[in-house]
Amino acid sequence: MDDEQRQPEPGPLSGFTVGVTAARRADELGALLRRRGAAVLHAPALRIVPLADDSDLLAATEELIRVGPDVVVATTAIGFRGWVEAADGWGLGEALLDRLRGVELLARGPKVKGAIRAAGLTEKWSPSSESMAEVLDRLLGEGVDGRRIAVQLHGEPLPGFVEALRAGGADVIGVPVYRWMPPEDIAPVDRLLDAAVSHGVDALTFTSAPAAASFLSRAEERGQLRELLAVLHHDVLPACVGPVTALPLQARGVDTVQPDRFRLGPLVQLLCQELPGRARTLPVAGHRVEIRGHAVLVDGDLRPVPPAGMSLLRALSRRPGWVVARAELLRALPGSGRDEHAVETAMARLRTALGTPKLIQTVVKRGYRLALDPAADNKYGDVASGV
Repeated sequence: MDDEQRQPEPGPLSGFTVGVTAARRADELGALLRRRGAAVLHAPALRIVPLADDSDLLAATEELIRVGPDVVVATTAIGFRGWVEAADGWGLGEALLDRLRGVELLARGPKVKGAIRAAGLTEKWSPSSESMAEVLDRLLGEGVDGRRIAVQLHGEPLPGFVEALRAGGADVIGVPVYRWMPPEDIAPVDRLLDAAVSHGVDALTFTSAPAAASFLSRAEERGQLRELLAVLHHDVLPACVGPVTALPLQARGVDTVQPDRFRLGPLVQLLCQELPGRARTLPVAGHRVEIRGHAVLVDGDLRPVPPAGMSLLRALSRRPGWVVARAELLRALPGSGRDEHAVETAMARLRTALGTPKLIQTVVKRGYRLALDPAADNKYGDVASGV
């Protein structure tokens, strides 16, 4: 093949479909995934209440201006900026900043420090680990009895954080910078749930604990929770941006993967490692065949395959080199009924999609088999007995 005709190099996520449940920064996450070749299904599991309309945030802001805190814990940059901007919109911006200038201001990480300094303030301390546990250790080490501490909440639970401060005698005021509500349109969530339980996605990403809890709750409402948990245990990779986000899934017994750094970029890089590592790779008819979610790599070239064809290919790959009867392949086809002609039709389309018909052999009156290379016999079993 000439260089001009050669297909572009597939990305690490080419052939995989990833579900995105995020409401905030979903476009950024989707763009990162698509840039690496993934197909993306987006269904925001929650929506964020606009700050300017949030009566709870207004009430907390007015209370802190009236009776100033001793300590303010800022947890996210976007949340801190949003709080100051919302206060400006209510005509309380200067009063809030005046209050914050006279308190011990703690920033969870470098991005929050930047937001604090952009507002003309200076943080007193920030942990190098970006860990709320380290913030809590510092506060408890200083002593919190009788102190008034404001905590900028950011839509996710802070396990034990507020409770530990209150147990130490602190008066804790939560500042609810983002509040989550169910999505106005639930249909995309339902479509993503249907895709997940029918193996139409290879991974589900979660960037907040409320979104993970909401997704599970919707599955329970639709009677799909058991099916969803089953696929998350075995076939669909649950990927969370960090350990707090993973808590609702872990409470249901689901093991998740998480990047070392709790950011979108590392989350995508983790998927680039995990999903190709889960793909089945076989030496077939002198070719290297890698079976991905909705496509196949044949000697590195991406071959999109129809859903029915992928169902047949997965059934054949479970016993590579062995004959799989038409009746068994028929059962693998979704909604195919009892007509074995459906197998022949789907098989013809599969061979066309693969572009190399000899990858799959017809065994007359018996069924079909992957033409596994003889050198692979020791690895995959004695294929001769299956012919």
